[in-house]
Amino acid sequence: MNDRPLAGRTVVDLTTALAGPYATLLLAGLGATVIKVENPATGGDPARGNAPYVGRDGLRLSREADDDLSVSMLVRGRDKLSVTLDLKQDRGRAVFADLVRDADVLVENYSPGVTERLGIDHATVRGINPRLVYTSISGFGAQGGPGSGKAMDTIVQALSGIMYTAGRPDDDPVRFGLPVADLLAPLFAVIGTVAALPVADRTGQGQHVDVSMLGTLTSLVACEPFEALERVGIPQRTGPVVPRLAPFGVLPAADGHLALCAPVDSFAHGVFRAIGRPELVDDPRFGTRDARVRHADELHDTLARWCRRRPVAEAVEALTAAGVPAAEVRTPQRAVRDPLVRDREEVVPVPHPEHGDLDELLTTGVPIRFSDSRASLDSPAPRLGEHNDHVYGGLLGYSADEIADLTAHAVI
Repeated sequence: MNDRPLAGRTVVDLTTALAGPYATLLLAGLGATVIKVENPATGGDPARGNAPYVGRDGLRLSREADDDLSVSMLVRGRDKLSVTLDLKQDRGRAVFADLVRDADVLVENYSPGVTERLGIDHATVRGINPRLVYTSISGFGAQGGPGSGKAMDTIVQALSGIMYTAGRPDDDPVRFGLPVADLLAPLFAVIGTVAALPVADRTGQGQHVDVSMLGTLTSLVACEPFEALERVGIPQRTGPVVPRLAPFGVLPAADGHLALCAPVDSFAHGVFRAIGRPELVDDPRFGTRDARVRHADELHDTLARWCRRRPVAEAVEALTAAGVPAAEVRTPQRAVRDPLVRDREEVVPVPHPEHGDLDELLTTGVPIRFSDSRASLDSPAPRLGEHNDHVYGGLLGYSADEIADLTAHAVI
């Protein structure tokens, strides 16, 4: 197999929390050398202080031993080199200039205005390295906006409209359990970054890749024609089923729930055969797609009654045997242990730098398979500043005396 796709690329990682670090995690998994820059004055990325922690004695809610490390950092810090650097100091910014001078990518997720105050904004960095791809992930765009404030996933969910897409019409707003804004924005940031790299290779000029959490999530909300649906009488919030695709949705079984998706005639007719009602194929209420939409409530009630009398496994087996897409609704704990995603390394054990793979804790891999390249996360998360000597001495060529002096003055 060839090397990883981004092998030879260097990324300067100025990100903290989740959205930025997930983007740089993916870049690392694709083979880039990611240098995570952390502030020595604040203890580094705040995620290092996220509960729970894990060490020799297993999981804990609070840190009690030297080897107790945050699960958040163990997940997001994999395959990264950690250096400490105080960007508020003049000498720190001089070191930063050395870091970016030969880098390919910089990723940051500061609040708007911070990079300008620190003197590390795109315009400034472009003067140091014109071919650098400078990627910003923010709540509302790199320039912010009036009253934009701090961006947190739940705030962005609230503003994007997504909280009014799940649940029933009269329910309170529903917060999506997965931090979708924090996880989707970095995907688009990575797409933008890898798209900008060949342009920089071809022209010698990098550019500013600007991705906002609000724009990302709202653009995906806009993929569904919610306004058009309401205008023709289909409510925006339809609970566990989707009337315009009937039969479609989540149905209760005797011992759990199942999902089925049968929007087209061939699938719907398979449903009718599976539940022992083949005559519904010729029923004018259900025989065609438009008819099923008009009678969706009645159709879903019929299916729910059939499902409730059967265990999930029996109902799914009957539906799939009839060619209907159907599956058990699983808990996250069971889903991440599916042999299929484990074998493909889309879900992997959490590695601890001292205790190896923690097989009882599973986390994201790189869910991309290449025919001739490799994408993987092979190294555990680093301790704060673990790679100062390697990066500053080995990569930048600083002498031992220079590194000692920078350390003594709390620059690194």
